[in-house]
Order: sequence, then C-alpha cells, then structure tokens
Amino acid sequence: MTALRAAVLGAMALGQTPVTAWGADTAQGEGGSLGQVVITGEGERKQYRQSTSSSATRTDTPLQELPQSVQVVSRQLIDDLAATRLNDLLLYVSGVAKQNNFGGLWDNYAIRGFSGSDNGGMNILWNGFASNRGYAPPRDLANVESVDFLKGPAAALYGNSEPGGTINVVTKKPQFKAANSLDLSLGSNGTYRSAVDSTGALSSAVAYRLNAAIERQGSMRDNVSGNREFLAPAFTWVLGAQTVLNYEGEFLRQKAPLDRGIVAVKGNPGVLPVSRFLGEPGDGDIKMDNQNHLLTLEHQLDENWHLRTGIFHKDGQLDGYSTEASSLRADNATLWRQRRYRDYSWHDTSMQAELGGKLQAGGMSHEVLAGVEAGWLTLDQRMLRVNPSAASPYAININDPVYGQAQPALLPNTATSEHQISTGLYLQDQISLSARWKLLAGIRADSFRSRLDNWRSGTSTRQDKSAFSPRLGLTWLVTPAWSVYASASKSFRPNTGSDASGNAFSPETARAAEAGLKYQSEDKRSGATLAVFDITKQNVLTTDPSNTAFSIAAGEVRSRGVELDANGKLGQHWRFTGNLAYTDAFVAKDNTLAVGSRLINVPRVSGSVLAIFENADAHGAPYGLGGGLNYVGARTGDQAGSFDLPGYVTARALAYWQFTPAMKLSLDVNNLFNRRYYSSSYSNVWIMPGDERNATLALNVKF
Repeated sequence: MTALRAAVLGAMALGQTPVTAWGADTAQGEGGSLGQVVITGEGERKQYRQSTSSSATRTDTPLQELPQSVQVVSRQLIDDLAATRLNDLLLYVSGVAKQNNFGGLWDNYAIRGFSGSDNGGMNILWNGFASNRGYAPPRDLANVESVDFLKGPAAALYGNSEPGGTINVVTKKPQFKAANSLDLSLGSNGTYRSAVDSTGALSSAVAYRLNAAIERQGSMRDNVSGNREFLAPAFTWVLGAQTVLNYEGEFLRQKAPLDRGIVAVKGNPGVLPVSRFLGEPGDGDIKMDNQNHLLTLEHQLDENWHLRTGIFHKDGQLDGYSTEASSLRADNATLWRQRRYRDYSWHDTSMQAELGGKLQAGGMSHEVLAGVEAGWLTLDQRMLRVNPSAASPYAININDPVYGQAQPALLPNTATSEHQISTGLYLQDQISLSARWKLLAGIRADSFRSRLDNWRSGTSTRQDKSAFSPRLGLTWLVTPAWSVYASASKSFRPNTGSDASGNAFSPETARAAEAGLKYQSEDKRSGATLAVFDITKQNVLTTDPSNTAFSIAAGEVRSRGVELDANGKLGQHWRFTGNLAYTDAFVAKDNTLAVGSRLINVPRVSGSVLAIFENADAHGAPYGLGGGLNYVGARTGDQAGSFDLPGYVTARALAYWQFTPAMKLSLDVNNLFNRRYYSSSYSNVWIMPGDERNATLALNVKF
C-alpha cells in the first residue's frame, strides 16, 4: 500500500478526514492539497482558532505566513452561535456588513465596503468553486465545516470578483469510522428544525457522509414564515495507490414570501412596528430550488507533485408572486406598491484543473501552482409587473393596512436570456526566501464573453473582455509568535449592459494595498491579525451626462480602514473571539452622487466579542456559559444619502450542558435586551428590521 492510500485509509480509520477537494481549510483537515492528510483530534475541532488554511492559496499554508488577512469561522463557533445560515456569522468577522438580501431570499453582504451587484457580484465559493452566480437561497450550514473569509482581492486565483473579499465555504467530508448525530431545536415565533449528520464506510475503500435538515422558519414579521428542506450527500472513493475521487451534492428547496420590510417616514425608520408587513399575504411564497454537484479527482504523481481536476454544476429556479413598495406619498401614510411575478432559472457549469508541487531553485524552496478554469452560465429571467403609470397604484395605508384588495393586471416587463463563457489561467509561486522571509507571487489571465438576449425588444448585447489580475505579498516571520506582511493586488469584475451607443461597458477594475501584523501563541490555540488596507475601484457605472437614460463606466469608489480580529483559548476554561473594524468607504467620483458620500449599509465602526467559560459539574458532565456583544455603527440607508440607519448594540447569552456522553442540551438567546435595530436597507421603502429577542433550545444526540 503506497503513501497516499495508506494515509487516507489510516486517517479515516481513526475517524479523521483526509484532505480532499479544493479550497479547504484548516486544521480540521477538511479539504486542501492532495496527498496531505491532517491528523486532527477532537480537541482541536473544539477550538475557534485555526492555524492553517488552503482557501487563500489552494495549498495548505500556515496563516502566519500568508500576506493577507484570512479569518476562519470554525465549526465550533458555528455551533456555539446556533447558526444555520451564512448570514448568522457575518458580524463575527471584521469589516463584513449585511446588505439588501432580496427580501430574505439570498445572501448579500459587503466586505471592506464592497458588495457588488445583487446577482453574483460578491464571490461565495463552495470548496473553491464559484457558487453564487445566478441566484440561490441563503446558504444552509448543516454540512459546513468552516467558512473562510479572504480579505482583499482574490482575483489572482479565483477570477472576477469584488476587491473587498471572498468567502469560501468548506464542507464536511466523509469518514470511514461510523458517526451519527441528530439535532433537534425549537425557537421563538414557532421556529423548529431537525438535522442529521451521518458518516461511515460503505466498503474498505468507499466512505459516505449525509447531512440533511428540515426547517420551519418563524418570524417576528406579520404573515411571514418559511420552510426549507436540505439534503447533502458526499462520497469518497480511494481508487488506487495514488488516486482519490470525491463527489459532493446539495439539494435545497425553500418556500418563503418576499418581504421588503418597512418604510421610513420623514427619514425616520422607527415610526412603524417592526412586525408590520406591507406586502400581500395572498401572494403566497416565492419558491426556490437549487442543486449543486461537485466531482473532483486527485492524483499524486510523487511525494512532491500532484494533479487535481474538478467539475461543478449548479441548477436552480425561482418562481412566485410578490407585492413590493414603490413610493410613500406626501401624506406619509399611503404607500404605493407594485405586484410582480418572477420566473428565473439558472444553469452554471465550471471546470478546474491544476498541477502543483514543491521544488528547489536558486537556492530557495518553491511551492508552485498552475491551473486552468472554464465556466458556462445561462441565466433566464422573466418578470411580469403592473404598469407603473396605471391609475390604480395598489396602495395600502401603512398605519392601518387592509389586505386582500383586487389584484392589478400584470404585463410583461422583463424577458431576457444571458449566456456567459469565461476562461482563466493562473500561476502562483510561494517562495521561501529564507526561514523567516516568505514571498507570494501570482497572476491570472481571464477572458469573458457574454450575450444578453432581450426577447421583448429583439435586441442582443455582447461583451468580449479580458483582464490580468496580479498579486504580490511578502511576510517576515519576526519570531515564532509574530509576523508582519505587506501585499498589493488587482482585481476585475465585468459590468453588464451597454452604453448609449450599444457598446459593452469596460469591466470594473480595482487595486488594493494591505499591510498587517499577526500573532500566534506557541500552542497555536490563540491568535490575532491587525490589518490596514486601501482599495480603489474604477469603471463603476454612473449616469451618462450626455444621455441620462444611460450609464457610462466612469465612476470610482474607495475604501480604506483598519481591522483587528482575535480568537482562541485562554487557559483551560475560556474560549473567545472578537473583532473591531474602522471602514471608510465612499464615492470618490460620480456624475450624480456626491463625492465623499458613504457607501450604503457600511458602518464606519463595527465590532463584536463572544466568550464562553467551560468546566465540568460534580458528576464530570461538561457545561459552558457565555455571552457577547455586537456593535454596528450608523449607516447610510440609501446611496442618495436621504436617511440613515442608526447604530446599535445587541447582546446574546448562551449555555450548554453535556448531561451524558451522547446528549447535549443548549440554549441561545439573541438580542437579549430586545434592542430595536435595522439589519440593512436599499431605499426608504425597503428597510429590513433586525430580529427581536429570540431564543433557541436545542438537543444534540450522538449515536
């Protein structure tokens, strides 16, 4: 039995996970480079601090050596927060702000001030593959091992993206040792959820993992609740002495109404109760179906070199009616609304292949990576909506809403089909200049072609663009505990649409600089990162002064700031995580927006802290008590700056008791003091209030 097969089977036999699939992480050994098996004990899995990540470089690299701020949210923190959505984690990483989330139907956020467009502007990766092109329901965390936040541009490896950062979701992997768990939870507002995690061997060379969840999501909002069903099978085949094949799938179905939130009256979002629903209950749910499939093959050429290839495919559909606010009239009581019907579908396929290895050249150690990527996306969008000039505005009184009025006729509004083809070539070299000096250099060349067919107008818009995305970073390991770094990089993201002459827009481009200081304790259980950054994005769409019905790619936005993240374990009893960020994100150049105006939903100052004390009772049963605070500063409520969302502080408390070796009871109370706040907004009539005080009681059973 050769090295790879022995290592994989040996790790699985111990109940640990071989490093498989891309983009992986971490000290749990979930995903990473082929041929490296990270043997990890249960004690390490209970930590917040992870000492390595492969998301930033596609190779398993110590965080201390990365010339970049990379924050890993471990499975332990996910469990402590009772988190079931990606959105539940955002406040626990510095510089991440919630954005308009399409009435709760998808994930949208800003890192370091940059949020991109509603449709796939931000990069959310799934085991290293872009997974948010098109639309998709909010990500479920049932099968997630860690969530890696890569700060700054990641285009040198992952292609077109926003320059503020990228998220890589790393999933749980199959194990050969049998393990099963069941989670049952009850929450406020009639929320309940059951989830199962099962893994084990199907044969001497095949292992499986199955995660599944069923949920009814209650809400403090009137007439708003949702249901979701989630299934995630995964298989690992050890095909031979040097080869491993992996399959992972996700099937997610969600039903929930589109909820645009409340309105601001005279610039004040606090006039209406947070429960007030301004849509129509009779519209029913928006139905969303999404499927992900990932197949990867990894082959070890020798002890230093490996080949890795994979194919990702995603299908989905969004379908349903909604009634959405359009404007609040002068009496500050009458809200005009529009009823809409959406029928969206998407098909996304991408392929990656890469060669990686280690060599000696010029008296220095090199870890090189060369890869190619290709992607094909089809996005069909059909919308019916009421005629905006119709005499009947489908109005409702915001102070005394009466539902069920006659529904207006809907007319065709949008009927488009978009086809994208993208290719990328990337090259990276991690150079050990000496024991203390590490250099990271990389570059990616991308080409992007698209065609947007408008079936209503009979017109087509085409794009054929290319871009180069380099990065260069240097790290000095001052001592085993301290390191400093500096980096510079570029990124791009295509603009959709065309100008007044019918020409495609030039892509957005960005340049970024970052410097930082990192600390890691001798036992690697605690660490911190202090980062300073400056990012400028150009070719942002702005109004064409010669024809205000069209746009031109001439705007510029900028973000600069300071971030501090720290997490780890103190002594034998305390586990903690905390962050603090100052983000100055503003418009630097525009034809209509005021120069210096702040970017929407991005606070200047934000931060959080969470700490848990753990011990055992007189009978030896472990227990934990903890709590934390989240602070989000005041934010601009819309890009015109017509109103602000006030800053807020919320508190949470949590506790658990492992009353038998196989059973654990936990309680999480969020917004402990029932503080009123606003999660995000898009305009003065689309404001999403934050959750009122809510509690979740959960039982975890291992068998």
